[in-house]
Amino acid sequence: MAIDIFVLGLDEANERTLRRIPGAENYRFHGVLTIEDIQHGEIPIEDLLEKAQRELDAFDGEIGAIIGYWDFPVSTMVPMLCKRYGLPSAPLEAIVKCEHKYWSRLEQAKVIDEYPEFAIVDLAGSPEKPEKIDYPLWLKPVKSFSSELAFHVGNEQEFTEAVKEIREGISRVGKPFQFVMDQLDLPPEIAEIGGEACLAEAALTGVQAAVEGYVYQGEVVVYGVLDSINYPGTTSFLRHQYPSQLPDEAQARMTEIAQRVMKQVGLDHGTFSIEYFVHPESSQVSVLEINPRHSQSHAEVFEDVDGVPNHYRVVQLGLGKDPARPPRRGEWAIAAKWYHRRFEDGVVERVPTDEEIAEIERKIPGVQIQLVVEEGQRLSDLPAQDSYSFELADMMIGAASEKEMEEKFDAAVDALQFRFSA
Repeated sequence: MAIDIFVLGLDEANERTLRRIPGAENYRFHGVLTIEDIQHGEIPIEDLLEKAQRELDAFDGEIGAIIGYWDFPVSTMVPMLCKRYGLPSAPLEAIVKCEHKYWSRLEQAKVIDEYPEFAIVDLAGSPEKPEKIDYPLWLKPVKSFSSELAFHVGNEQEFTEAVKEIREGISRVGKPFQFVMDQLDLPPEIAEIGGEACLAEAALTGVQAAVEGYVYQGEVVVYGVLDSINYPGTTSFLRHQYPSQLPDEAQARMTEIAQRVMKQVGLDHGTFSIEYFVHPESSQVSVLEINPRHSQSHAEVFEDVDGVPNHYRVVQLGLGKDPARPPRRGEWAIAAKWYHRRFEDGVVERVPTDEEIAEIERKIPGVQIQLVVEEGQRLSDLPAQDSYSFELADMMIGAASEKEMEEKFDAAVDALQFRFSA
């Protein structure tokens, strides 16, 4: 008999991926809430929880698992719903400890030294740069996603401008995040600043990388290390590639830090992704951010190399089972998710047709293209973009080597025919 698994914000691309995981023939996947519900505009989390409960209560059968692969609010709704229906999940408090950037830093400081100087910035009145942090620094809300409202600040004027933008936009995520925090017995230093606070952090240097892993019955397992590579001279991602090309020593250091931190925050029965800055020559690392979820955007990257999408782990954990990957091999030696971006605003006058995309994918093996924009859109109206660029298309590319993969990306970009107006 098939097991019914409910997925918050189930979308077509990820449903296709879920149907390729080992054992998928034994599962029926059901969507709860839509992408529009969870990612666009305001986030009425209380209404979303009630709507999700109505959809789940209306199901005439046994709920086998409730899972999610999106950031907030899904990441926090899953444990709340699982608690209501008596299903396995990570503890809500551990999720919030990771997602609240200030609380996360306080927890990290208890077990590691590899993190930047940090301090809360009071958004009321005329905020000032914390004395212990020099320029350049990063200003960001204590809760945001996709680098939304995160600003690299190099002087007092940029600090003032960033504070203004954060102050104007922080409540979209901060207010519903405060609702989630209110469900917990918070330590006084966290309760005092709440979910609509701003964090300043010293700017880190080096190359970016990340680990993905899970915790099952208290054991922290890292199953992959990825490189995060930016467009030259920017802070915007060009690609996330797997497996990492960093030295083994650096990868081992990232894994060790992940194990310490995840045990400290108390995450169990859940997946995670931790982002780092790394100096390859010395293998020194610093934690940038902890995400208490695996990255849905890396699912096909893992599938290309390992033969199994990373979604497999969250499904197994949702069912209360050991998420160790079955032995398989993928088609490619290296794979990456690439971001084709534009660095100035404009209106999309033309996007590549389905036929044009299919022809590019046919001519360049290992390339899959997903458009992000539509004709008629103004780029600055796109949701969940970083503060400095706009995604036009995402590409999954598998190859025999990093060099071959770069060549495939350049060829695909050259073939895509976008057109913009001011």
